[in-house]
Formats: sequence, C-alpha cells, structure tokens
Amino acid sequence: MIYNNPIINSDYSDPDIIKYKGSYYLVSSSFSDTPGVPILKSKNLVDWKILRYVYSNLPFDEFDNVRHGEGAWAPSIRYHNGIFYIIVPMYGKGIYVYQTDDIENGEFKFNKLIDNPGVIDPCPIWTNDNKCYLVCGFAKSKCGFNSVLGLYEVSCDLKENISSDYKIIFDGHNTQPTIEGPKIYYINKYYYILAPAGSVKSGWQVCLRSKNIYGPYEEKIVLLTNDVLSINGPHQGGLVKINKKDYAFIHFQDKGAQGRICHLEPVKWVNDWPIIGDCRDEMLGGSPVLSHEYLINKKSNYKIQVSDDFKSNKLSLMWQTPANIKDSWFKFDNGLVLNPYYNELGKTKLDLQPNLLLTKLYYNTFTVKTKLEFDLIDSKSDIGFTYMGMEYQYMRLIKIDDIVHLQLISGGFNKEEVILEDIKYDEKDVIFMMKYVDNSYMLGYNNKYFNYVFKATPGRWIGGKYGIFERGLSLDSKNYCKAKYFKVVEYAD
Repeated sequence: MIYNNPIINSDYSDPDIIKYKGSYYLVSSSFSDTPGVPILKSKNLVDWKILRYVYSNLPFDEFDNVRHGEGAWAPSIRYHNGIFYIIVPMYGKGIYVYQTDDIENGEFKFNKLIDNPGVIDPCPIWTNDNKCYLVCGFAKSKCGFNSVLGLYEVSCDLKENISSDYKIIFDGHNTQPTIEGPKIYYINKYYYILAPAGSVKSGWQVCLRSKNIYGPYEEKIVLLTNDVLSINGPHQGGLVKINKKDYAFIHFQDKGAQGRICHLEPVKWVNDWPIIGDCRDEMLGGSPVLSHEYLINKKSNYKIQVSDDFKSNKLSLMWQTPANIKDSWFKFDNGLVLNPYYNELGKTKLDLQPNLLLTKLYYNTFTVKTKLEFDLIDSKSDIGFTYMGMEYQYMRLIKIDDIVHLQLISGGFNKEEVILEDIKYDEKDVIFMMKYVDNSYMLGYNNKYFNYVFKATPGRWIGGKYGIFERGLSLDSKNYCKAKYFKVVEYAD
C-alpha cells in the first residue's frame, strides 16, 4: 500500500506522538480555540480520527473573550509508569501538565509545573537514575530572546519544578537560528533532541545528540526541503518507534489558509543519526516524501469528520469555538439549536464573537451547504455563515425595521466591516453555501452565489476556519435558529 502526503490535510499544528498498545496518539496546538488540545488516534500512522480533547475550556477567565493566537501552544505527549502526560505551554502563563491513566476515556487532572511566561514547547524525559527533565524553547515576545533551548529538572510526576531555573543547553544563534519546538528522546545511549530551526515557512529539522543530557550537543540537519519545493519548511513534529528497529516522524508544513498540515516521513539511522524522509545521501539531511509505502501495513477506516447531520445529542468533535465554550450556546432538538450570545466586542466585529461554531479546512477544493431554519422576531441577534481568517467574510440574516435582510459583509482582524450586499429575504429557512477552490472562495445562498471571489487567509497561527453562528447584538433576543445539516463535499474543479 502507498500513502500520499499530507496524511492530515488540515490544521493540526505542532504535532507530537506516542505509541501505546498498537495505537498511535497525536496531540497538537489549539491556541485560543475550545475545546482544546485535540487528541487524534491512528492504527497505521496514515488514517486518523479525532478521539477527544484534553480540556473543555482554557483555565483563565480572559478567554471568555476571543484572544487570537494565545492559549495552548505546542504540547507534547508522553506515557510513563501507567500515566499519560500532556504538557501544555499556555502562552504568557507558564507550563501546565494534564495527566490521566486512560487516554481514551479518563478524566484529565492538571497542575502548573513551570511559572515562567517566556517558556514554550516543553517536552519531558525520564532518565535511568529516576530523574525527570523538561527541555523547552523560549518566546521572544515574552522573555526577550529565542534561538536557544533550555532544560529544567522536575519531579517524576511532573508536579514540581526542582531546579531553581532553567539551564541553557544549546545556543542556536550561529548555526540554528530560531530553534524551537524541541522533542527529546534517549536512544542507543544518546540523548537526542529533534527541533525545527530557520523559520516556520522556510526552515529545516535539526537533530542534536549528546551522551550527557546537559551537553555539549553535536548537531546535524536531518530533514530539509531540498528540491521538494511543494513541501516548504518541514517544521515541528515528533518521532515515534514503530517496532524494535523502525521509527517514523510526523511534522507539520505551513500551508497558509489550509493551516499547518501533517506529513509522515520514514526514518533511516546512519551512524547513530536519524535521517528523516528520503535519504538520498547518507552524509546529508533527508528530503520530504510525497508518497511512500505504508510504514505499518494495516488498513484502517479512521477518518476526520468534516460534515454533520446534527442528529447526535452532543456537539461533534469537528467543532470548536474561538473562546471558552458555554453549554448555553447550543442545544439539540431535531437539529442543532443556536442560542444568541451577546458580547460587547463581538457585536460589531465578528472575529471577536466568542460563540462562532467553526471547523477546520480539510479538502483543497470543496463545497459547503448548511441549512438553517429560523424565526427572526426582533433585531437583537443575527444568524449566519462565515469564513474566518485574518480577512473574513460572512453572510447574515438580520431583521431591520420589521424586514428580514440578507447581507454579505467583509471584515478583517485589523479593519472595520463593510456591507457588500443587502437584499430583502422572505423565506423561513436558508441554505448557505461556500465554494472553495485552492485558497479562494465564493459565498452564496439557495443555489445562488454572490459575484465576489475572496482570497482565503489564515488566522493567527492557525488555518482558516468556517462555520455558523447566532450572534447577540443586544441582550434578550427572542430569535430562533436551528441548523439541520452541514454538508461538505470534495470535488474536482
């Protein structure tokens, strides 16, 4: 069997991975979106499904409002002595640890481990002398520097920071600028640190190794774009052992509006260096593979959900909101009932509205149709469909002077909204549509598209998203809206 990269054509940034009892578990960044830190599961490293999320909400009240690009950055996942640990850097807050003895169904307990707002990208390792260490990177925006890696000694249960402060174990300013996202392993009597350097869009993967955890570390670039120009900057990822001798590496690629998509690479060991991808010359770093034989010869029916018929009694795992989610925003009654939510910031800027129900891009070319039934009694809320990125557009239905209007509106994170179209609307339901073709899209309704083609943009550190909403424009709206389906279909243009 042959697989094609990307294995996940969707925004699962900063992936890290472990193997446990024949299954593979992957975690990724979620920033301010909730529920947060998705856990994906696979049997063969190619086919994945969303298993669950680590938490429902971020543990900070300020995330009741939208805070683009903040929240949970670059988590790591490890299993040790019967416990699954997911270590999450909360931007500007420090390092938090979520742990459970059951990755599939168990409750996560969490604690703060490192109280340093500039520390990011943590990854633990337990040593043979019953000690535990945490390697980390640094956010220049919070501590004034980057391009170095640090090390803490912590308790083996990841509840206490033992060291008084971090120790710098590698300085990449001269040879590996902006090194970050380290993942640490102990293999064949070496400590290995795999980390991206250069930049997100045009960097490479470097491997450091030493027989002493504090260094000094040798360095070697083990994966870079080379002539595979369609896979730019192979960035942050994780190494996983498949069997007694074989390893694999999963990393992300920044694809703009599509998000930070995931690739699977083979690994070849050469003179105790893991050469990642296509190893054409054993003296040099590997190149990303466009396709490859399955590393695990096993079929799987796992898929990432992209459509929803709203027939469940709980919100599907495909959905997130851009701020801490509240149960009062939705309910199920032969469909998904959207309840209006008023937010002072969001009433004039849709990108700041907390209760947007959004999902990730998955296909490169696709159509969306979603049916909303509604009763607009007052002008205190609007309902609609949006593509959300740093530049965004949306369609909405709103009652103005006792007349229902359908409007097409354009906005951006750093600019005011503009009404592009405004028509009277007489129906009691609507089918909103989007046609998306290679980073451009059109919006429409009831089988008619507006005569605008918009460029798809990413969000802040995330890919573009799209979905539905009922927004409170003032308090106590009596309006009603129910989503009957949300159907996404891939097609060839």
